[in-house]
Amino acid sequence: MNASAASAPALPVASGGSESAELGGVAGWAAGLMESLGAIGAGLAIALENLFPPLPSEVILPLAGFTASQGRLDLIAVLAWTTAGSVVGALALYAVGALLGRDRTIALAQRVPLVKTEDIEKTEAWFAKHGTKAVFFGRMVPIFRSMISVPAGVERMRLPVFLGLTTAGSLIWNCLFVLAGYGLGARWQQVTDLVSVYSKAVLAAVALALAVFLALRLTRGTGTRRAGRRRRR
Repeated sequence: MNASAASAPALPVASGGSESAELGGVAGWAAGLMESLGAIGAGLAIALENLFPPLPSEVILPLAGFTASQGRLDLIAVLAWTTAGSVVGALALYAVGALLGRDRTIALAQRVPLVKTEDIEKTEAWFAKHGTKAVFFGRMVPIFRSMISVPAGVERMRLPVFLGLTTAGSLIWNCLFVLAGYGLGARWQQVTDLVSVYSKAVLAAVALALAVFLALRLTRGTGTRRAGRRRRR
């Protein structure tokens, strides 16, 4: 271990000597994977984060960076494996969308109250025009960074394009958080606290947009029913 790693603050360690035991929760689980598998464990955690969005990358990535700052993981290996994990998870969701297909997607969406076929067609048109930007920048938006792979699969975005955009966007996101954890050291959790505010803002914006959509759809539905009653009279 080099001098800088030796002087770096250690992770909280329980009496049994395990780093993961004291952390607990998602951080403890991720730390356990990294203890067992090294940088590959960080990549596996990120692959699972893509498939199960409640697992937050903003916890896993800074923790991996902090662990690398101690000399317990190689920084380049962490960046490589976490990006590979992002791509593998995204590919799995792309496959789900491709297997689901357009017809099944429409059939499922039509069962959702207040969703119409024209809404799906508008979404398809939007994705056809802006899909590449959505896949790239979507990798930097909590929750959507995972889910954007499904419509890409449904629309059968060309796989080389999807892989290139996913790799580039994921590498940027992963570098930001891993390097932040690496630089902050024992204060790596500050990254998580900051991003949690960002995540809440995104969720609030989505909730507001959904509320506006539902209000407009209900208003249109009420107006259509009233017009129909007037015509019958």
